[in-house]
This record gives sequence, C-alpha cells and structure tokens, in this order.
Amino acid sequence: MLRFALRTVPRLSAIRTATRAQQTVMSVGSLRMQQQVRLMSSENLADAEFDARYEAFFNRPDIDGWEIRKGMSDLVQMDLVPDPIIVAAALRACRRVNDYALTTRILEIVKIKCADQVNEIWPYMIQELKPTLDELGILLPEEMGYDQPELALPNPYDIH
Repeated sequence: MLRFALRTVPRLSAIRTATRAQQTVMSVGSLRMQQQVRLMSSENLADAEFDARYEAFFNRPDIDGWEIRKGMSDLVQMDLVPDPIIVAAALRACRRVNDYALTTRILEIVKIKCADQVNEIWPYMIQELKPTLDELGILLPEEMGYDQPELALPNPYDIH
C-alpha cells in the first residue's frame, strides 16, 4: 500500500540527490535497501572489550561527577548487570571527585539491576567489591539503614 501511495505522488517516488560531481535520481526502493544495510551494521564488543572500555572510562584522571553519572546511566539502560570491575572503577572515580553520595547511588542502582536474581547476584557483587569498599571507606546502603524507609509508620493493626 505504501509503495502504491509513493507511486501516485510524483515527487515522492524518486528522490534527487545532488553533488558537485553529478546529479543522481534514486528510487525509494533502492534507498530503503541502502538504509537497512547501514542501520544493520553495529558495533558488537566482546565481554572483555566492553569491560575494558568502561573501566578505562571510569579510570580517567580528568573525569567529573557528570561524566560518572552519564557512564552509569548508559550502563543502567543496557540489559545487563555491570561487572564488579566496572563498578569498582566507578566507585574509585566517585572517590576521586569526592562524591560519597554518588557511591551510595551506584550501589543502590546495581542492586536494583540484579532484579529478581538479587539473592544470587548481589552477594557475589558484595564479595567482589568488599576490598574496594574497605579501601575507600564506603558503607553499603544496608549498613547505613537505607534499605528501610526513613519515615515509615508502623502498621496500626500490628500495634496490639
């Protein structure tokens, strides 16, 4: 149906592209195929290359708080739980820019990313991150009491 509609409108049935060397007329069908080929080629990194790229990003000496947030935001948008090496590099970057609150937020978001496998993945993450946490003096959100709501009232039905 779309092809029929494009044929009925003379201006949309052929797209003109002009360059200094020549002027070409391309049909919409051939243009569609060229775009598909271009869009299908994407960068596929191996796990080690992916981890190394983000670790190098967070280990940059000139990184600032906005870039740390941007890097973690990009990681959160992906369908994965970041490797402990990447999280450790992000925590060290937070310490370099002296942003302790961001370290807490990073740990919270990594726990949230564990989703329904939090009982399997989160203990492994803590085990791998414990030396870094001790080195930097960072407490877990559970150790600071952030796992419980601050202003929660007790259930009135459980009082008596």
